[in-house]
Amino acid sequence: MANESSNQRLCKIELDEASIGRGTPDQEHERAVAIYDLLEANEFGLASGDSGPFTLRLALQDARLVMDVRSEDGTPLVSHHLSLTPFRTVLKDYFAMCDRYFSAIRTATPAQIEVLDMGRRGLHNEGAEILKARLDGKLTCDFSTARRLFTLVTALHWRG
Repeated sequence: MANESSNQRLCKIELDEASIGRGTPDQEHERAVAIYDLLEANEFGLASGDSGPFTLRLALQDARLVMDVRSEDGTPLVSHHLSLTPFRTVLKDYFAMCDRYFSAIRTATPAQIEVLDMGRRGLHNEGAEILKARLDGKLTCDFSTARRLFTLVTALHWRG
């Protein structure tokens, strides 16, 4: 659970509707759940040492994830543009694994489902590691927060 007295956390997440756009009801639900989970428990800070809590605004621009970090009152602090290219393979593999997992739930044995779920979690962890590495020296977060941020990145790309 997030420590609300900690200043090194996200207190609000906004999605730029102009660049991300509204999704289907299923996509919007996945995004809302990802944001809720992230806000419930996170450790997030700036490499510069600025104190939070922080607001994170996410946008997509020229195949880049724009992470605009502001203070709780909206004062701009820093904006980072991350290329999504390093995520392309893991996202493709992750969504393929999710498709297999959700198809298997109807017909596969529990052991087969568990193997697919472990593969899905492994790819999710790989995506979180890539994200954490890409943020190194810019933003600080623990692995659990990187994992939740990657969940949000998948929700932004999920086709439903």
